[in-house]
Amino acid sequence: MNSIYAMVMGQAYRGNELMVFDWNKAARLIKENKTDYASAGLDEDWEWTGGVIYKNGEPVTDEYTYLSSTWATPKLCINGKFIDCYKMAHEVPNWCAETKWPESALKILNKRRR
Repeated sequence: MNSIYAMVMGQAYRGNELMVFDWNKAARLIKENKTDYASAGLDEDWEWTGGVIYKNGEPVTDEYTYLSSTWATPKLCINGKFIDCYKMAHEVPNWCAETKWPESALKILNKRRR
């Protein structure tokens, strides 16, 4: 997506509540699908926001992602399928665009925080 377009969209939706990536849902879907690889990003701006969040059966915490927006939909990609994966900001007040694998999601995966 064009950076100017993204800025315009951000301004147009300014004041709307943020949609924040739902790490717990992502963990459940990764576990249910028994996948070794997953990525996440904002659907309408994936090129600039998306990245790997799960690789070789392990959570990835050091790859860039930006996972909240007032206008672009946070999605999880598993096996080439893009799935809406978000909560509204008021539902997860301690999560933001830069949140990576909160403890609750790691527990779902049965993994320890690194």
